[in-house]
Amino acid sequence: MTTVNTRGIALGIESFGDRDAPLILLAGGPTMLSWPDAFCERLAAGGQRVVRYDLRDSGQSTTEDPQSPAYTLRDLAADAAALAGALGGAPAHLAGIGVGGMVAQVAALDHPDAVRALTLVGTRPVAPGPPDDDLPDHDRAVMSRLFARPMPDWADREAVAAFAAAGAEILGDDAEAARATAARIWDRTPGTAPPVQLANQLGLVFSGLDCTPRWRERLPGIGVPTLVVHGRRNRFFPVGNGEAIARAIPGARLLVLDEAATALPETAVGDVTAAMLALR
Repeated sequence: MTTVNTRGIALGIESFGDRDAPLILLAGGPTMLSWPDAFCERLAAGGQRVVRYDLRDSGQSTTEDPQSPAYTLRDLAADAAALAGALGGAPAHLAGIGVGGMVAQVAALDHPDAVRALTLVGTRPVAPGPPDDDLPDHDRAVMSRLFARPMPDWADREAVAAFAAAGAEILGDDAEAARATAARIWDRTPGTAPPVQLANQLGLVFSGLDCTPRWRERLPGIGVPTLVVHGRRNRFFPVGNGEAIARAIPGARLLVLDEAATALPETAVGDVTAAMLALR
């Protein structure tokens, strides 16, 4: 793991595979650990250079004020395009998961010369907040359970990991995998201040971003091969969101993972990586 400086900020990255191979750039959701190790290794074994990275205010990337971010969604999209160029891999196959999928959509629209292919995992085509009337919103019962829990002591690594495991169980994800990932995120977080830990563990900084202008109506203008991946059991961004993205982007392929929720489970790594490697 290291950092790359671009556009006046530092972005934490980790690389897999041959440096001279075609680049697949994985935008975190918000940290790079949203992308499982086995997933990155499988893509690299397929002849790709894989770089996963932390969005701003997470991991080893520049941390400023997670409670009042001074950047926008379009800035995060510009970060992705600039990072691909700084790595010498533009145009890159850009992939985003969750909130990183929103970054990837806008990057493909605003910086088409930086993107040769697009993969969007477990995301939706509108900003945080109430969705469009035709898009399914977060499952209310699930959200009530998630936010009814008291926050952990962010200075306590094990408490934070247990909090993540319990949240994963509510969402339908692998609780033990979430526990292990949360502990790794805690280890990489620059400090235990609650706003910083929230930004790393829950991505709540994203809800404070300026995400204007809307981009959903621009999706038909994406002209690169696109794969949309969505868990059928996803109750945070229900599958109708992925279906809407796939309908809007010309020629997009929709891959629905019947047993997946919000995270990429180990059992889906083979199917998703094979579909990504097949994008032409």
